[in-house]
Amino acid sequence: MAKRLFLALAALLCLCVAGCSTYRPAPKVFNEATIQPYRLDSGDRLRVTVFEQASLTNTYTVDQAGYIAFPLVGQVAARGLTLPQLENALAQKLRQGYLRNPDVSIEVDRYRSIFVMGEVGQPGQYSYVPGMTVLNAVAVAGGFTSRANQRDVDVTRKVNGTIATGRVPVTDPILAGDTLYVRERLF
Repeated sequence: MAKRLFLALAALLCLCVAGCSTYRPAPKVFNEATIQPYRLDSGDRLRVTVFEQASLTNTYTVDQAGYIAFPLVGQVAARGLTLPQLENALAQKLRQGYLRNPDVSIEVDRYRSIFVMGEVGQPGQYSYVPGMTVLNAVAVAGGFTSRANQRDVDVTRKVNGTIATGRVPVTDPILAGDTLYVRERLF
């Protein structure tokens, strides 16, 4: 009987250890994304200024397909571009029969949302602020619950067009569009 109990406990311990090893630390490219220039994606709201063209200066939102609908030129691809790249693309389209030498300036008016789930006070969708860390996002979501693992969090983010998940410390920076999952601690 004692031998069976020992084998059952050993099997349970093996399952627990195997369950803990399903996630790995974030890959190198995952962390490098936080120091790269900001890349636009669906949900970003942009303030576009065309110098001396008040009728073209306005706010535009990157739609689900990754485009902004701009007067005169129509749909302009924005997903995956940096702000200077989009400025150049928009100026080039405006040069094609609309304006001689357009001076285009773009800034992010509102970043796409982040999502905080798991063991937090109020899981949900929240506004992203540049420079935000995991801990800031958890605080916005009502803080940790009493059962939360407060050391590290699983973050899912789009890196180079692919979705990646990694476990990061609560002091790590996050990006617009990230999904954070606060796990329950074991003990």
